[in-house]
Amino acid sequence: MDIVHEDFTGKPGPRWQRHIVGNGALEPTGSTLRFVTTDATSRRYSDAQIDDYQGLPRRHFPWRPPLRLTVRARFSHPAGDGSTRPVLSSSASLTVNSAEGFTTGLRGTAGFGFWNDPFLMTGARVPTFPRALWFFYGSPPSDMKLDLRVAGHGWKAATIDALRPAALLLAPLAPLAMLVMNLRPLCRALWPPIQRALNVREAMVEVEMTGWHTYVIEWGAEQAHFSVDGEPVLEDAPSPRGPLGFVMWLDNQYMVATPWGRLGWGLLDTPGRQWMEVDRLAVEPG
Repeated sequence: MDIVHEDFTGKPGPRWQRHIVGNGALEPTGSTLRFVTTDATSRRYSDAQIDDYQGLPRRHFPWRPPLRLTVRARFSHPAGDGSTRPVLSSSASLTVNSAEGFTTGLRGTAGFGFWNDPFLMTGARVPTFPRALWFFYGSPPSDMKLDLRVAGHGWKAATIDALRPAALLLAPLAPLAMLVMNLRPLCRALWPPIQRALNVREAMVEVEMTGWHTYVIEWGAEQAHFSVDGEPVLEDAPSPRGPLGFVMWLDNQYMVATPWGRLGWGLLDTPGRQWMEVDRLAVEPG
């Protein structure tokens, strides 16, 4: 397997493909790389991203276990908690109703890790079900409550493999299951075995996002382990199968997917600048 050591003292290395959309930008600082959105609006998708799979069929995505991913990163804002405050923007492209306000904290989604790009984010491929293991952030109104023990938004360590045979066998029953799951006692009884079939495991990352932290994913053939600053965050999570591609991004979208059938997607206004800053990225044999 390839070995990657990136310290971002210059521009991103040649293996990384840039995906810049709308008001997104990649800003090298000389010792770090910032993923930035500036006055992004709900009328247009904005994304700042690097990855290594654009133009490839999924079977040629580059990464398989065992491997170890290390990222040292910080963010411009803390995690949003759903509270609101008035915000004014000096940008002519962003009109803000200060009476309504905006949720505080980082807005949109952000993170880094490995996935199969199931939703055609970077090119034309056949849509598929997701496989991923990553550190993933989603701000309110995102509600990705796939693990009933964990909040639907926030800064998480997470795995999913919805392409396992056990998961695919359940797919024809999904419409009926979502109706039944609106009865919360039945949801609490029925969702755990479905969650296991999907290889879904999540845990909140309880660190201050604005501080520098070292994030590690150890992707094994059977299990994955997540740690932050050497402290375990999510252990013995079920590993998705490879091959997967690496992605690191910050954007202005939100997503909703719950066991009881709430599905949604949209874009958020993000007044001013927000960013994720990275000064180390390494992928090594596990």
